[in-house]
Amino acid sequence: MAPLCWPPRDADHLLVSGQQMAELEQVLFANGMPVEALMEKAALAISRRLQQPDVWPDLQSRGALVLVGPGHNGGDGLVIARELHLAGIAVRIWCPFERRKPLTESHLRQALWLGIPKLEGTPEPSDPALWIDALFGIGQSQPPGAELEQLLLERQRQLADRLIAIDGPTGLCSDRGVPLGQAAATAQLTLSIGLIKQGFVQDSALAWVGDLERIELGLPRALLEALPPNQPRSLGAADLSSAPWPTPAAAAAKYERGRLLLIAGSDAYRGAALLSLEGASASGAGSLRAAAPEAVANRLWCQLPHAVLSARLPSHSNGSLDLRALPPSALERLDAVVLGPGIGNHPGDDGIWEQLQTFPGLLVLDADGLNRLAQRPAVPWLLGRRGPTWLTPHGGEFQRIFPDLSGQPALEACAAAAQRSGCSVLLKGARSVIADPTGERWQLSSACSHAARAGLGDVLAGYAGGLGALALASGATAGGSLLALAALAHATAGQRASEQHGIGGATPSRIAEMLAAMERKTKSTIVNRI
Repeated sequence: MAPLCWPPRDADHLLVSGQQMAELEQVLFANGMPVEALMEKAALAISRRLQQPDVWPDLQSRGALVLVGPGHNGGDGLVIARELHLAGIAVRIWCPFERRKPLTESHLRQALWLGIPKLEGTPEPSDPALWIDALFGIGQSQPPGAELEQLLLERQRQLADRLIAIDGPTGLCSDRGVPLGQAAATAQLTLSIGLIKQGFVQDSALAWVGDLERIELGLPRALLEALPPNQPRSLGAADLSSAPWPTPAAAAAKYERGRLLLIAGSDAYRGAALLSLEGASASGAGSLRAAAPEAVANRLWCQLPHAVLSARLPSHSNGSLDLRALPPSALERLDAVVLGPGIGNHPGDDGIWEQLQTFPGLLVLDADGLNRLAQRPAVPWLLGRRGPTWLTPHGGEFQRIFPDLSGQPALEACAAAAQRSGCSVLLKGARSVIADPTGERWQLSSACSHAARAGLGDVLAGYAGGLGALALASGATAGGSLLALAALAHATAGQRASEQHGIGGATPSRIAEMLAAMERKTKSTIVNRI
């Protein structure tokens, strides 16, 4: 049986560059689809979506102003204007360009023939109508110009969140997710035609894109299969129901459900040890062990009575955890080790790194585990690891390990780091990216900003380590898809905690509780296929 592809390589999950989307369209045109037909198909779908009451309830009463560009994005906008006009909605158009592509010019003539008003001057930023941005879409490579930038900035300042972007806000790069000039249009909603453009889900794009929806084009499966095998895919909460959860045998005892050691906490960050243990406990791993500072060790039995204390570790003079006191026996008979949450940074500790390099199980390096690794030749050490390794850095930690990659877009940087180090890498952010050494890439499509607080990464590190231990004990592998699953479950738990308990209720401990209660659907087709 072929390995499970999770999530599937379909239109709901694939992330593409603007150039890739343009090339897919050219294949359609070369095989007989008229350009006019594709434009009508996309614009009709958008006009139907815009008329649904959950998009813009005041559309009927306040009308719409369509900003029309010179290319086919402008043509899309004119078809949308036509359809809204025919539906009885007050529509106006504004086109600040003298030259237009022939198809767009034809739609403009029809719009004027139908009696749709065309503004002769620049619209007022305080215009109460819904603005529909159809100026450039994915064909942007240069800034839109100072006048357009200023108009769009004033629109957002005077009437925030009253703009919908068609295939991307004006001034935003659809590949990298950054403004091409000083600013971009600020959309309440961006409608991405056909496939989601990868730039729209980058952290730097979120303020400009707003909510993001895909407009179905019905692209043939053969067209999607022609994309590279390592094409990045998005992950959302709905993908948890088909996820390849680790599935131990029905009669598995505790040691056959994953044996995990967490080396976490310090005098300065005592809570990190407990939070990472809470995350690990939520994973369902059968045996949890901890190497922790004295202050945590003394109370571990009453806070997490099912966690076994493997070692009491002293502190360095700066309050960081002294790893030299960890006995070699602590790494025996384990499936996974998590090193780093809250241990503090300190040079040295050479002995533990020698032990960890020969450890045959999964090693999860997080937080100060990464910072301590960065003090030695990190990549050669990682390449010499005997077992699988997961790295879970945020941007600063990533820069310390891979300084020459830190300026690249997240999807490219994460993939390069994974291939260079032989590790699966989770580059944490508002929309975290995951990559493994095979070139596979995943990116979270949503997360809850209210859950971004101290201690959240500790829960994730423990939870990921627990899932990895459970997988290895079940005879599966600890590949990048499992790390991606851990990141997705963690982000979804944050969203649910905020929805159920309010903005202030999305605490790390509550997110661990949500992870523990999360339903895991397993199917015979995905058992042990991670």
